[in-house]
Amino acid sequence: MKIAVAKGDGIGPEIMEAVLSIFTANKISLEYEYVDMGKWVFDKGFSNGMTPEAKQTIEAHGILFKGPMETPKGKGVKSVNVTARKTWNTYANKRVFQTLHGVNTVFSKAGIIIDITVVRENIEDTYGGIEHMLTHDVALSRRFITRPGSLQVIRYAFEMAKKKNARRITCGHKANIMKITDGLFLECFYEVAKDYPELKADDIIVDDLCMKLVTRPDTFDVIVLTNLQGDIVSDLCAGLVGGLGFAPSANIGDHICIFEAVHGTAPDIAGKNIANPTALLLSGLAMLRHIGLMENAAIIENALLFTLESGVHTGDFGDKSIPPVNTTGFAEAVISNFGKQPSAGAKPILPNMTRTPTHFKLEKNPMLVSAEMSEEKIIGVDMFIESDEQPLQVAEECEQHAGQKFKLISISNRGTQVWPTGSVYTNLVNQYNARFESLHGDTLAQQDIIDLYITLSRNFKVCSFELLNMWGDKKAYSLAQGQ
Repeated sequence: MKIAVAKGDGIGPEIMEAVLSIFTANKISLEYEYVDMGKWVFDKGFSNGMTPEAKQTIEAHGILFKGPMETPKGKGVKSVNVTARKTWNTYANKRVFQTLHGVNTVFSKAGIIIDITVVRENIEDTYGGIEHMLTHDVALSRRFITRPGSLQVIRYAFEMAKKKNARRITCGHKANIMKITDGLFLECFYEVAKDYPELKADDIIVDDLCMKLVTRPDTFDVIVLTNLQGDIVSDLCAGLVGGLGFAPSANIGDHICIFEAVHGTAPDIAGKNIANPTALLLSGLAMLRHIGLMENAAIIENALLFTLESGVHTGDFGDKSIPPVNTTGFAEAVISNFGKQPSAGAKPILPNMTRTPTHFKLEKNPMLVSAEMSEEKIIGVDMFIESDEQPLQVAEECEQHAGQKFKLISISNRGTQVWPTGSVYTNLVNQYNARFESLHGDTLAQQDIIDLYITLSRNFKVCSFELLNMWGDKKAYSLAQGQ
């Protein structure tokens, strides 16, 4: 079986060499095809951080094993790591955080054993990077949460939790504030939960989750979250077990999967052969299990755990009274411990699974659309307008343009209502949201919205607008604070 390998930037090449040397010593039957990705590829003018040949190779093999990569700062280019995950729809980012004996933390010293799996949605949310300046003072970032995307990652999380015999699966969210976007994600969570009655499913507000993770992390098992919240919580969990140097990452899609180290490129120590390869090795073990090499993965992981228990360490962790080894020395220590069992956390030696690699060749982009459960209608519009006038004056001008089909319902500024009621103590910026609804409750046409846009533009710069939709009797938009 062939896989694509990208060595990465900074310390990437040396830790990748160390990990592959361990694989070779364990006689793992893989062929590696190296691909060009990372900062130096950006510097050659490839704006997505990878060559066309690299993209073609990865899509042909379906597996990418990659080291840490750097995105140039200040050049207006997107992160190569995020681009890769989104391009190939690796919708589930699975990260396992476990107590490693030999890696001391406040929890290991207290005898609290951590075994948490975070599943982070990997495609949507603010990571679309869709941003605009609406006025010279106001920036907008669009946050997309979709039903099909949420169902994809949540169902993966439940399937994974079922296979690992998890005692609990928890949805982290902020649906108390973001009632429509996080509300949709939470709704999908409980929709999927109905198909897994054997699993205890619950939810928790993400700020409360963070507090509980740093006080009682042993009470959590599997946690599924949206993209940005999942990014933050997964790094928090890495801190519980010793840092990003001990945190593997697997990005799972239906056709292509990416296994990577998510720590930095550490350019200050690059080339010195002193970097810690543990995170990349753990990611590689997740890859081996994914492709069915269960026995190899267990032998290597037990050797790694035995090595850590024995006090072998690189300079970034471990007992300071024991001299550290370099990157190569750490890999050699793991190799020398093949066949040994750690005193805690030993992995069962399961037979390798016979798998025939399946290469998917798609002819067109998959379209993810769920069925509409009730009739859709437009009942109004939010017009986001630029003005430095006071709310009453803005309202008077807006009402002049309401015409025979619309009535002005409210005006808000930064999400807080300032008309028809509000407070003089609310600070304003030069962008308002004027909410217009159908005068008689009739269903509106898009042309009605466009006509309002045109007439309103005689007085204001209209920065953007959003339709006020309803499905059946359910409003599909939020209210302003104080409305």
